[in-house]
Amino acid sequence: MTIDILTIFPEMFDSVLNASILGRARQQGLITVETTDIRPFSASKHKNTDDYPFGGGAGMLMMAQPIADCMRAVCEKRGLTCPSNLNTPKDQRPAGLKRIYLSPRGVPLTQRLAQDLAREEHLILLCGHYEGVDQRVLDQYIDLEISMGDYVLTGGELGAMVLTDCISRLIPGVLGSEESPVDESFSADGLLEYPQYTRPRVFEGLEVPEVLLNGDHAKIAAWRRAQSVAVTAARRPDLLRMAHLTEKEGKEYGLLQE
Repeated sequence: MTIDILTIFPEMFDSVLNASILGRARQQGLITVETTDIRPFSASKHKNTDDYPFGGGAGMLMMAQPIADCMRAVCEKRGLTCPSNLNTPKDQRPAGLKRIYLSPRGVPLTQRLAQDLAREEHLILLCGHYEGVDQRVLDQYIDLEISMGDYVLTGGELGAMVLTDCISRLIPGVLGSEESPVDESFSADGLLEYPQYTRPRVFEGLEVPEVLLNGDHAKIAAWRRAQSVAVTAARRPDLLRMAHLTEKEGKEYGLLQE
């Protein structure tokens, strides 16, 4: 997979893209992630990327021209076409390419959405800043708007980092164990993850649950399942209503009638 990030602050990504699992995945060629500075594409004399919004209001708005030219240049570098959404039907747009704007107006990022995006060949992430971007560039060159949650950040850069990390770890080979993304919170069964323990066996008077020490994998699996359901019920009951529960579990937590 290739992820291109369009931003006016590319230096913000240096440590994130070069450290830990994501840094190793890039070095191994499992995923390509690059940033492109929008500023050099500005047609203005001083290479500014923002201006006052029509109709007035607080703050500045990112202009359409630098973003559109940056988007087209990145597509050309990757050997892709960058069609206008207004002039190109969806069934005629490049397969495997998704152009995303990080926006508080977007659909919430979920693990299921991340899994869908991980199947794409190429993602282009646009980071807005200031009061946002000119709507016309969104209408023309953005396929999907994604929100990190019901709050507002100073720009899309942090959201792009989160999205990149979330998607990258779903690419085969990026994580050390192929089972890691399967057993995590928000995975296939829709439940939060069960508690986990490591050495020492006793810490400040607290012992590891005995079931995890007896080597009975069936009992361990049953304990972990029960813990996942219980944690989800306590912390995110909204998720429990959509999770894949057994009939017994549903009755136990009042989701099915006896």
